[in-house]
Amino acid sequence: MLKFKDIFSRKCSVIGMIHVGALPGTPSYAGDINKLVSKACKEAQIYLSYNLDGILVENMHDIPYIQSHHFGPEVGVTMSRVCSELRKVVPDNVACGVQVLSCGNKEAMAIAKVCSFDFIRAEGYVFSHIGDEGFANANAGTLLRYRKQIGAQNVLVFADIKKKHSSHAITSDVSLEDTAKAAEYFLADGLVLTGTSTGVPASTHEMQSLKKCVNLPIIIGSGVTIDNVDHYLSAHALIVGSHFKEGGKWNNDIDEQRVEKFMQKLVQLNK
Repeated sequence: MLKFKDIFSRKCSVIGMIHVGALPGTPSYAGDINKLVSKACKEAQIYLSYNLDGILVENMHDIPYIQSHHFGPEVGVTMSRVCSELRKVVPDNVACGVQVLSCGNKEAMAIAKVCSFDFIRAEGYVFSHIGDEGFANANAGTLLRYRKQIGAQNVLVFADIKKKHSSHAITSDVSLEDTAKAAEYFLADGLVLTGTSTGVPASTHEMQSLKKCVNLPIIIGSGVTIDNVDHYLSAHALIVGSHFKEGGKWNNDIDEQRVEKFMQKLVQLNK
């Protein structure tokens, strides 16, 4: 079975976000699937030119989000089209992952299997929370059974814990550390730690605490910038999205100079 170190060999790897344009049927859909695919591939090529270790594909423009039981077939089909085209331009030594909002973990697993992707980012893996799209129930058991059923054991699951944009009052008596231990016990392949919302830095104190309490890769999932990246070098990987965009806003185009300067600094810090 594939392991984290098999796809991320750098001490602190960098995963660049590709925020796919709004999918068919969503309020912001612009009516041209080919443009969605073309832009995603162009962004991947930018990341490749600056030697990022991986990419993560996400349908973040599908606002307002709906939960997976409301998805129509177009969601999985369109994301599969995008991911299959990306896999053609991204070499095998660069890890590819997918997340389907909201809580589309099984859909992401199927897409990853079909498109030869390496990992998914999963919401609501252990315990339950209330997001802005509604109640999300824990799904580790059903997700990993589905992974087994479709023969996708080489698709790793990176689980968000105490996920951003969510209320965790219902599990307020369960600490972040206990949540992490539960995710480890339920066979997660890595943990994603975030701030409270997109672009908000994760707590370095929480990062260090997680490293002490579990034996899983810790992935920082929000708020990493060129100004604070040195605080997160002890993490196993950094997911960078907003900072790579024009003006630091997630819904803008990628700013190539931001990517270049960030990766240059990372190289210098790792000397």
